[in-house]
Amino acid sequence: MNVVLWILQGLLALVFLAAGAGKLAQPKEKLAANPNMAWTEDFSQPTIKTIGALEVLAAIGLILPGLTGIAPVLTPLAAVGAVLLMVGAAITHGRRKETQPIVINVVLLIVAVVVAWGRFGPYAF
Repeated sequence: MNVVLWILQGLLALVFLAAGAGKLAQPKEKLAANPNMAWTEDFSQPTIKTIGALEVLAAIGLILPGLTGIAPVLTPLAAVGAVLLMVGAAITHGRRKETQPIVINVVLLIVAVVVAWGRFGPYAF
C-alpha cells in the first residue's frame, strides 16, 4: 500500500505542479483564451496567481516531506489542501454549469482523500 500511495502522491503532485505553474506563468488574458480555463474570467489576476501558488505548494508538500523525512505530517496536510482546492474548483465549475471539469475535480479529490487517509492513518511515514 505504501507503493500505491507514493504513486498516487506522484501523480497528484504532477497534476498540481503543471496546473499551478501554468497559472503562475501566464497572464489572465492568455489563460481565459483557453476554453478549458474560461473560469478565469470570474476571478482577478491575484486570485488566479494565489490558486496557482497553492497548487504548486500542494505538489511540493505531497512529495518533499516524505522524501526528506522532515516534517512528514505535511504530506497528508498537503493532500487535505488539495481536497479543499478541488472542492472549490468543483463549486466554481458547477456555478458555471461546466460538467466535464467537475468529473476531473472529483477524481483528483478522491485521489487526494486516499492519500490523506493513508498518510494520516495506517500508512503514515
